[in-house]
Amino acid sequence: MELSEIREKIDAVDEELLKLFLTRMALSEDVAAAKNEQGLPICNRQREREILAKVTAEAGDKERYAYHLFTTLFHLSRARQAELMNAPTHVAAQVQASLAAGSGVFPQTGLVACQGMEGANSQAACDRLLPRGNIVYVKSFEAVASAVQSGLCQFGVLPIENSSNGSVRVVYDLLQRQHLSIVRSTRLCIRHELLGLPGAKAEELTEIYSHPQAIGQCARFLDSLSGVRVIPCDNTATASKMVAERKDPHVAALSSHACAELYGLSVLNENVQDSDNNYTRFICVSKDPAIYAGASRISLIFACDNKPGALYDILSKPAALGINMTKLESCPVTGRNFEFIFFIELEADLRDPAVLTMLEEMERECQSFHFLGSYSEV
Repeated sequence: MELSEIREKIDAVDEELLKLFLTRMALSEDVAAAKNEQGLPICNRQREREILAKVTAEAGDKERYAYHLFTTLFHLSRARQAELMNAPTHVAAQVQASLAAGSGVFPQTGLVACQGMEGANSQAACDRLLPRGNIVYVKSFEAVASAVQSGLCQFGVLPIENSSNGSVRVVYDLLQRQHLSIVRSTRLCIRHELLGLPGAKAEELTEIYSHPQAIGQCARFLDSLSGVRVIPCDNTATASKMVAERKDPHVAALSSHACAELYGLSVLNENVQDSDNNYTRFICVSKDPAIYAGASRISLIFACDNKPGALYDILSKPAALGINMTKLESCPVTGRNFEFIFFIELEADLRDPAVLTMLEEMERECQSFHFLGSYSEV
């Protein structure tokens, strides 16, 4: 049989498949009406398992493909049913309130909490996120969250991810515990340099100070040194200020070029970080959720059943809508063996009703579900 003949037969089958698919979706709408009337949940796992067992038994050596086909059909059917049913969800209320609160463009001013001091990377992120913002410096990430939660500051800026060292887990923990919302994010290229007093020599150093993240990002350089103590401190700007104030030529800091200029230090070595492709993402958080114009990124934290296929069932929902997932990371739940929570980020617009329906379906099927916000990255 010629390839053209095979394709003609495939086209004919596809036409029949489409007709049958539309018929099946119409029946799903009838199911939604019946479930709505009887107050039944959307998901019926027992019936799905029965259907999967039947089709895989009849599919022969194509059973794997039949399984995935019908699993996708179930997801699409549940998504359509969720659109038609009126069961309330927490995430729908959050999204509606957020859209109402952030109906305009993102503000350029406001009181913003920032961990560190002048010259810190967080300060540079603040300037990018709120160009005319009034920065309040605090000592810790916890203090940033507290300043926002208490109403002392309208916004807070926190690092959430580094391209070399991964996620800043303590920040995700704060987002959950303090119920803060992400309203914007930015990505900064981070470049560390070895800074010391003017006239100091790199080979004569005995101590180097920096933030733990910077220390991790310069691990290869630090491992090559001998007889040098590496001492963590609050942030890279603090390290630079400490070196300037101690006036000891044997002490240096891993910090930025901006801090060298700010604190009158010299660059002893500019090639100290493991990778030149070193970026840190910073988020801007607020107490009250708001979705501003241009928001195209969604952040979530959720936990699902600890059983085969549970995570796949959740992640297949955005996939079924063609939504790109830009981040997926697991974190063990403290005090519970082999139980995890998951951080995910999606590229999607919540003004699309199908996206909100997807989030509602995810919430219904998750043990816990936290909508962290929908925002744009600048």
